[in-house]
Amino acid sequence: MSTYMNEIKIRNAICDVGQKLYDKEFVAANDGNISVKLDDNTLLVTPTAVSKGGMKPDEIVKMTLDGEILSGGKPSSEVKMHIQVYKTNPEIQAVVHAHPPISTAFAVARVPMETPILAEAVVNLGVVPVADFALPGTKEVPESIKPYVRDYNAVLLANHGLLTWGRNLREAFFRMESVEHYGKILLYVKQIGDPREFNCTEIDALLDIRKKIGVSSGGVPACKPAYATETVKPETEDDVKDYNEVELAQAITNEVMRQLHRR
Repeated sequence: MSTYMNEIKIRNAICDVGQKLYDKEFVAANDGNISVKLDDNTLLVTPTAVSKGGMKPDEIVKMTLDGEILSGGKPSSEVKMHIQVYKTNPEIQAVVHAHPPISTAFAVARVPMETPILAEAVVNLGVVPVADFALPGTKEVPESIKPYVRDYNAVLLANHGLLTWGRNLREAFFRMESVEHYGKILLYVKQIGDPREFNCTEIDALLDIRKKIGVSSGGVPACKPAYATETVKPETEDDVKDYNEVELAQAITNEVMRQLHRR
């Protein structure tokens, strides 16, 4: 495929993802921004003050990572954040920023998504930390996300929204969906009761799967040790009691209750 045809394909893909963000109500009005790298020094990025719903391919801005506009109008005011991702982690090829309601609520509360309760979340997504607050559009925003770009797949922007990235636009968008879904489950389960989290042994097994499918980032969730199996010393003949049926039933009941209380 020629460079020109590849650029057309990417422009259309950006518009398609923008429409999905709008249809899913991950953005409102002119919110959000999307970018994709064309090569080591060139990217396509959504324009400023344009809704992601109904966006046209020729509205997409082409520019260098140094900030030079090559074609199109004015890029999103958040483009510095995108450029920071690309410069910090050259493996990243696409970035998506939006304000999905549940994820943004976590960002406003400044609560990271780190409870290990979903296998898919541990394997494909990992921990979603919260970056320090920075005024949108300022140079502080790129600095606030820099610590997370190499080791994680997404970051909550304090009192702002959600930023995801990936090896291609599809992966970056799917991570956006996955974070919102993860947040929804966390919200629901907190309304039901305390979640039963994966223990360390289970998380290690999930991280092995992550490694096998080629996901090298995401962070490692904190975990609790698996319940230890108590070693019971065998009874000797001298220890065995001569229970009648009533006493035996009571002894069994007492032991079951003791085991339950240990948990």
